[in-house]
Amino acid sequence: MTSIHSKRKPHPPFKEHKQKSPGLEKKMNIKPKYHAPQYKAAGKLIGKRALITGGDSGIGRAVALLYAREGASVLITYLPEERVDAEQTQSDIQEMGGTCVLLSGDLTKEAFCKKAVAETVKKLGGIDILVSNAAHQMRKDDISEITTAEFDRTFKTNVYAYFHLAKAAVPHMKPGSCIIATSSETSTRAPEQLLDYSSTKGAINTFTKSLAQMLVKKGIRVNAVAPGPVWTPLNPSDEGTQTKKIKKFGEQQPIGRAAQPEEIAPAYVFLASEADSSYVSGVILPEMGAEPI
Repeated sequence: MTSIHSKRKPHPPFKEHKQKSPGLEKKMNIKPKYHAPQYKAAGKLIGKRALITGGDSGIGRAVALLYAREGASVLITYLPEERVDAEQTQSDIQEMGGTCVLLSGDLTKEAFCKKAVAETVKKLGGIDILVSNAAHQMRKDDISEITTAEFDRTFKTNVYAYFHLAKAAVPHMKPGSCIIATSSETSTRAPEQLLDYSSTKGAINTFTKSLAQMLVKKGIRVNAVAPGPVWTPLNPSDEGTQTKKIKKFGEQQPIGRAAQPEEIAPAYVFLASEADSSYVSGVILPEMGAEPI
């Protein structure tokens, strides 16, 4: 089914080629939209310092740009192979007069998670917002195809990093600070080809709700955003996704297409802004293109 909204953004069929993981936005034929030209900034994050993992591309890049437009300084993490995308994000933010610090490393390592927080505090003068966004995904048709190493990588990237980052960040956070995770509709839809990935997103939801209870007395809010399909480098670089499925990516949503990162990012501004969401904590906010939760 195709809605009128699908005509306003790129929609299937996509003429996109496969990439090796991790994918690069620079190499995509149809570039994800992240500039959000219709978005009107209102200075909601002036003076805030934000750490955004996976800020080189996709949702993370769009969030970094909107945070900068709202007055925040940002530090983004990325894998060494993603440097070209990270530099583009930095360039876009610097062109608008904002501050964007780059930090390359592997979030599956606890030491790097601690370093990311320490560098944010050192380079930006503190940390008010943590966005645990980076993720690893690789579709498999059968549980026998999921190696222990692959299972570990998915959980260490998606869940362990969230834990290590939050643990390192909280001691530096003052009342009014917040933590935001990127969940997914797969946390409740549990698609068969994403056994390990969807399991991590379910874990993220519960971790978010529990951490929100734990930190409420400190004045720190904790929430997550759960998007449906979003057009990012994660899609063409998933080795388990057939090219024909990439071409149809997102068409199953009631809205008739995948979201663009610029459509998802404003939710992260809402959850980071005390003016908008000071009474919101422990929430998993769905953005699923009219699909009911």
